[in-house]
Amino acid sequence: MTVGFSFRDKVAVVTGASSGIGMALAKQLANEGVKLVLHGRREDRLRALEVELPSVHWLSGDITESDSANALLNCALNWYGHVDFAINNAGINHTGSIDAVDIDKLCQMVRVNVEAAYRFTYTFLKYFCDQERGHLVHTTSVMGYKVRESAGGYAGTKHAVEALCEALRLELARSPVKISCVAPGLVQTELHRDIAVHPSVSRNIARPLAADDVARAIVWVLSQPEHVNVPQLVVLPQDHPI
Repeated sequence: MTVGFSFRDKVAVVTGASSGIGMALAKQLANEGVKLVLHGRREDRLRALEVELPSVHWLSGDITESDSANALLNCALNWYGHVDFAINNAGINHTGSIDAVDIDKLCQMVRVNVEAAYRFTYTFLKYFCDQERGHLVHTTSVMGYKVRESAGGYAGTKHAVEALCEALRLELARSPVKISCVAPGLVQTELHRDIAVHPSVSRNIARPLAADDVARAIVWVLSQPEHVNVPQLVVLPQDHPI
Protein backbone atom coordinates (compact mmCIF):
# COMPACT_ATOMS: atom_id res chain seq x y z
CA MET A 1 0.00 0.00 0.00
CA THR A 2 1.18 3.54 -0.76
CA VAL A 3 2.69 5.28 2.28
CA GLY A 4 0.33 7.84 3.78
CA PHE A 5 -2.82 6.52 2.15
CA SER A 6 -5.71 5.47 4.39
CA PHE A 7 -8.56 3.16 3.44
CA ARG A 8 -10.42 3.97 6.64
CA ASP A 9 -14.16 4.46 6.00
CA LYS A 10 -13.83 3.83 2.27
CA VAL A 11 -16.57 1.71 0.68
CA ALA A 12 -15.91 -1.00 -1.90
CA VAL A 13 -18.16 -3.23 -3.98
CA VAL A 14 -16.43 -6.52 -4.85
CA THR A 15 -17.79 -9.21 -7.16
CA GLY A 16 -16.55 -12.78 -7.31
CA ALA A 17 -16.05 -12.54 -3.57
CA SER A 18 -17.02 -16.08 -2.61
CA SER A 19 -13.75 -17.57 -3.89
CA GLY A 20 -10.28 -16.89 -5.20
CA ILE A 21 -9.03 -13.37 -5.82
CA GLY A 22 -12.32 -11.75 -4.85
CA MET A 23 -12.37 -13.42 -1.45
CA ALA A 24 -8.69 -12.63 -0.82
CA LEU A 25 -9.32 -9.01 -1.80
CA ALA A 26 -12.34 -8.73 0.49
CA LYS A 27 -10.24 -9.89 3.44
CA GLN A 28 -7.35 -7.56 2.66
CA LEU A 29 -9.62 -4.54 2.21
CA ALA A 30 -11.50 -5.34 5.42
CA ASN A 31 -8.18 -5.47 7.27
CA GLU A 32 -7.49 -1.94 6.00
CA GLY A 33 -10.83 -0.68 7.34
CA VAL A 34 -12.83 -0.71 4.11
CA LYS A 35 -16.60 -1.24 4.33
CA LEU A 36 -17.73 -3.89 1.89
CA VAL A 37 -20.61 -4.96 -0.29
CA LEU A 38 -19.82 -8.38 -1.73
CA HIS A 39 -21.32 -10.47 -4.51
CA GLY A 40 -20.76 -14.15 -5.25
CA ARG A 41 -22.46 -17.37 -6.20
CA ARG A 42 -21.85 -19.27 -2.96
CA GLU A 43 -24.14 -17.93 -0.27
CA ASP A 44 -22.58 -20.04 2.49
CA ARG A 45 -19.15 -18.51 1.89
CA LEU A 46 -20.55 -14.99 1.84
CA ARG A 47 -22.27 -15.66 5.15
CA ALA A 48 -18.96 -16.86 6.56
CA LEU A 49 -17.25 -13.66 5.40
CA GLU A 50 -20.00 -11.61 7.03
CA VAL A 51 -19.21 -13.33 10.34
CA GLU A 52 -15.43 -13.14 9.91
CA LEU A 53 -15.07 -9.55 8.71
CA PRO A 54 -16.37 -6.22 10.00
CA SER A 55 -18.76 -4.03 7.98
CA VAL A 56 -19.80 -6.57 5.35
CA HIS A 57 -23.06 -6.81 3.45
CA TRP A 58 -23.58 -9.14 0.53
CA LEU A 59 -25.82 -10.26 -2.30
CA SER A 60 -25.66 -13.66 -3.96
CA GLY A 61 -26.97 -14.84 -7.29
CA ASP A 62 -26.33 -14.80 -11.01
CA ILE A 63 -24.08 -11.89 -11.96
CA THR A 64 -25.48 -11.99 -15.51
CA GLU A 65 -28.92 -10.86 -14.35
CA SER A 66 -29.56 -7.45 -15.89
CA ASP A 67 -30.19 -5.76 -12.54
CA SER A 68 -27.23 -7.24 -10.62
CA ALA A 69 -24.99 -4.18 -10.87
CA ASN A 70 -27.79 -1.80 -9.93
CA ALA A 71 -28.70 -4.01 -6.98
CA LEU A 72 -25.10 -3.89 -5.72
CA LEU A 73 -24.92 -0.12 -6.11
CA ASN A 74 -28.23 0.37 -4.31
CA CYS A 75 -27.18 -1.98 -1.51
CA ALA A 76 -24.00 0.02 -0.95
CA LEU A 77 -25.83 3.34 -1.02
CA ASN A 78 -28.52 2.11 1.38
CA TRP A 79 -25.98 0.85 3.93
CA TYR A 80 -23.09 3.28 3.55
CA GLY A 81 -24.29 6.28 1.54
CA HIS A 82 -21.57 6.20 -1.10
CA VAL A 83 -19.12 3.98 -3.02
CA ASP A 84 -15.40 4.67 -3.49
CA PHE A 85 -14.24 1.50 -5.26
CA ALA A 86 -15.94 -0.99 -7.57
CA ILE A 87 -13.88 -4.11 -8.26
CA ASN A 88 -15.06 -6.83 -10.62
CA ASN A 89 -13.51 -10.27 -10.09
CA ALA A 90 -16.42 -12.37 -11.35
CA GLY A 91 -15.39 -14.68 -14.14
CA ILE A 92 -15.43 -18.22 -15.48
CA ASN A 93 -13.10 -20.11 -17.78
CA HIS A 94 -14.01 -22.48 -20.59
CA THR A 95 -11.35 -23.60 -23.02
CA GLY A 96 -11.05 -26.32 -25.61
CA SER A 97 -9.89 -27.14 -29.10
CA ILE A 98 -12.15 -26.51 -32.10
CA ASP A 99 -13.49 -30.05 -32.04
CA ALA A 100 -13.91 -30.22 -28.25
CA VAL A 101 -15.21 -26.81 -27.19
CA ASP A 102 -18.77 -26.63 -25.83
CA ILE A 103 -20.44 -23.69 -27.59
CA ASP A 104 -23.11 -23.28 -24.91
CA LYS A 105 -20.48 -23.08 -22.17
CA LEU A 106 -18.46 -20.70 -24.31
CA CYS A 107 -21.43 -18.37 -24.71
CA GLN A 108 -22.21 -18.54 -20.99
CA MET A 109 -18.61 -17.51 -20.34
CA VAL A 110 -19.11 -14.51 -22.62
CA ARG A 111 -22.20 -13.51 -20.65
CA VAL A 112 -20.30 -13.64 -17.36
CA ASN A 113 -16.92 -12.31 -18.47
CA VAL A 114 -18.12 -9.66 -20.93
CA GLU A 115 -21.81 -8.79 -20.64
CA ALA A 116 -21.87 -8.74 -16.83
CA ALA A 117 -18.56 -6.86 -16.78
CA TYR A 118 -19.91 -4.24 -19.18
CA ARG A 119 -23.08 -3.76 -17.13
CA PHE A 120 -20.98 -3.44 -13.97
CA THR A 121 -18.66 -0.95 -15.68
CA TYR A 122 -21.28 1.44 -16.99
CA THR A 123 -23.45 1.27 -13.87
CA PHE A 124 -20.64 2.27 -11.54
CA LEU A 125 -18.94 4.72 -13.90
CA LYS A 126 -22.18 6.68 -14.30
CA TYR A 127 -22.43 6.84 -10.52
CA PHE A 128 -18.76 7.81 -10.11
CA CYS A 129 -19.09 10.55 -12.74
CA ASP A 130 -22.08 12.03 -10.90
CA GLN A 131 -20.16 11.75 -7.62
CA GLU A 132 -17.03 13.21 -9.27
CA ARG A 133 -14.75 10.56 -7.78
CA GLY A 134 -14.36 6.79 -7.71
CA HIS A 135 -12.14 3.98 -8.93
CA LEU A 136 -13.27 1.04 -11.08
CA VAL A 137 -11.01 -2.02 -11.28
CA HIS A 138 -11.38 -5.16 -13.37
CA THR A 139 -9.38 -8.31 -12.73
CA THR A 140 -8.63 -9.44 -16.28
CA SER A 141 -5.82 -11.76 -17.40
CA VAL A 142 -2.47 -11.74 -19.13
CA MET A 143 -4.44 -13.50 -21.85
CA GLY A 144 -6.03 -10.15 -22.54
CA TYR A 145 -2.66 -9.36 -24.15
CA LYS A 146 -1.26 -12.73 -25.22
CA VAL A 147 -3.32 -15.66 -26.46
CA ARG A 148 -2.55 -19.35 -26.60
CA GLU A 149 -3.96 -22.32 -28.45
CA SER A 150 -7.34 -23.73 -27.37
CA ALA A 151 -8.11 -20.68 -25.23
CA GLY A 152 -9.19 -18.13 -27.80
CA GLY A 153 -12.68 -17.75 -26.36
CA TYR A 154 -11.41 -16.98 -22.87
CA ALA A 155 -8.71 -14.66 -24.19
CA GLY A 156 -11.31 -12.87 -26.29
CA THR A 157 -13.41 -12.08 -23.24
CA LYS A 158 -10.41 -10.54 -21.52
CA HIS A 159 -9.45 -8.55 -24.62
CA ALA A 160 -13.00 -7.19 -24.67
CA VAL A 161 -12.80 -5.85 -21.11
CA GLU A 162 -9.30 -4.43 -21.59
CA ALA A 163 -10.42 -2.61 -24.76
CA LEU A 164 -13.52 -1.18 -23.11
CA CYS A 165 -11.56 0.09 -20.13
CA GLU A 166 -8.87 1.70 -22.26
CA ALA A 167 -11.48 3.58 -24.31
CA LEU A 168 -13.32 4.70 -21.18
CA ARG A 169 -10.09 5.77 -19.50
CA LEU A 170 -9.40 8.07 -22.46
CA GLU A 171 -12.95 9.40 -22.24
CA LEU A 172 -12.50 10.15 -18.53
CA ALA A 173 -8.88 11.33 -18.63
CA ARG A 174 -9.84 14.87 -17.60
CA SER A 175 -12.06 13.70 -14.76
CA PRO A 176 -11.18 12.46 -11.23
CA VAL A 177 -12.66 9.02 -12.00
CA LYS A 178 -10.12 6.21 -12.44
CA ILE A 179 -10.27 2.93 -14.35
CA SER A 180 -7.71 0.13 -13.94
CA CYS A 181 -7.24 -3.41 -15.18
CA VAL A 182 -5.10 -5.83 -13.19
CA ALA A 183 -4.05 -8.73 -15.40
CA PRO A 184 -2.61 -11.75 -13.58
CA GLY A 185 -0.90 -14.72 -15.08
CA LEU A 186 -1.67 -18.18 -13.76
CA VAL A 187 -3.29 -18.04 -10.31
CA GLN A 188 -3.95 -21.04 -8.08
CA THR A 189 -7.75 -20.75 -7.73
CA GLU A 190 -10.87 -22.81 -8.41
CA LEU A 191 -11.08 -21.36 -11.93
CA HIS A 192 -9.13 -24.33 -13.30
CA ARG A 193 -10.71 -27.07 -11.20
CA ASP A 194 -12.49 -28.74 -14.14
CA ILE A 195 -9.51 -28.76 -16.51
CA ALA A 196 -8.04 -32.22 -17.08
CA VAL A 197 -4.42 -31.05 -17.13
CA HIS A 198 -3.78 -28.09 -14.83
CA PRO A 199 -2.13 -25.13 -16.62
CA SER A 200 0.78 -25.19 -14.15
CA VAL A 201 1.66 -28.58 -15.64
CA SER A 202 0.91 -27.84 -19.29
CA ARG A 203 2.70 -24.46 -19.12
CA ASN A 204 5.52 -25.71 -16.85
CA ILE A 205 4.96 -23.10 -14.14
CA ALA A 206 6.52 -24.26 -10.89
CA ARG A 207 4.79 -21.81 -8.60
CA PRO A 208 1.58 -20.09 -9.76
CA LEU A 209 0.45 -16.89 -8.11
CA ALA A 210 -1.69 -17.11 -4.98
CA ALA A 211 -4.95 -15.19 -4.81
CA ASP A 212 -3.38 -13.02 -2.10
CA ASP A 213 -0.62 -11.97 -4.52
CA VAL A 214 -3.14 -10.51 -6.94
CA ALA A 215 -5.25 -9.01 -4.16
CA ARG A 216 -2.18 -7.15 -2.86
CA ALA A 217 -1.59 -5.75 -6.34
CA ILE A 218 -5.18 -4.48 -6.50
CA VAL A 219 -4.88 -2.88 -3.06
CA TRP A 220 -1.71 -1.13 -4.23
CA VAL A 221 -3.48 0.19 -7.34
CA LEU A 222 -6.36 1.51 -5.23
CA SER A 223 -3.99 3.25 -2.82
CA GLN A 224 -2.33 5.53 -5.37
CA PRO A 225 -2.59 9.32 -4.90
CA GLU A 226 -5.42 11.15 -6.63
CA HIS A 227 -3.15 12.39 -9.45
CA VAL A 228 -1.77 8.89 -10.18
CA ASN A 229 -3.64 6.27 -12.18
CA VAL A 230 -2.42 2.77 -13.01
CA PRO A 231 -4.54 1.86 -16.04
CA GLN A 232 -2.94 -1.54 -16.63
CA LEU A 233 -0.91 -3.78 -14.34
CA VAL A 234 0.34 -7.24 -15.32
CA VAL A 235 1.26 -9.59 -12.45
CA LEU A 236 3.02 -12.86 -13.35
CA PRO A 237 4.68 -15.81 -11.67
CA GLN A 238 8.43 -15.48 -12.10
CA ASP A 239 8.59 -18.40 -14.56
CA HIS A 240 5.37 -17.62 -16.45
CA PRO A 241 5.92 -17.94 -20.22
CA ILE A 242 4.44 -15.09 -22.27
